[in-house]
Amino acid sequence: MRVITGTCRACRLLEPEGMDIRPTAGAVKEALFNIIQFDIEGRRVLDLFAGTGQLGIEALSRGAASCVFTDSSRQAVGLVQENLRRCGLQGTVLLCDGLAYLRSGGQFDLVFIDPPYGTGLDSAAVEAIKAFDILSKGGIMICESRTETRLPDIPPSYGTVRAYRYGKIKLTVITRGTD
Repeated sequence: MRVITGTCRACRLLEPEGMDIRPTAGAVKEALFNIIQFDIEGRRVLDLFAGTGQLGIEALSRGAASCVFTDSSRQAVGLVQENLRRCGLQGTVLLCDGLAYLRSGGQFDLVFIDPPYGTGLDSAAVEAIKAFDILSKGGIMICESRTETRLPDIPPSYGTVRAYRYGKIKLTVITRGTD
């Protein structure tokens, strides 16, 4: 697992042992960043359910202004911290429940939602982001899930929704309007 491009291009990231943490597949990560490639620089990023931190690290490598990484696993938080160190990057890494963090306030321009599959945390996170107004105007949230996962309805006034399928994986991109 490596950083695709940017200031940390080709930096090798540590991967988890066992199956408790499921990193985003390389081809899916590349597709995700191709979708948002012009919407990263200078953005405030939230990597919710961070795992290895590879999505937030990729965003930082591509010019994001800052990134907050949250995960409830000590192993995941340790991986994120070590991967940031390996890449020479800085971010805020929090050992906490991601949904609880959303209630704490703050706004982000780019939110990655990639919880363990089948837990319902993806839908709960999308609902919480809407309810607590976490996504800034013009912001983007991206949810990685299984293709059969149905996310909550997004009101048309909130933004546009596009889904991309990559084998058994679906990326749902929700863009918030600017008005």
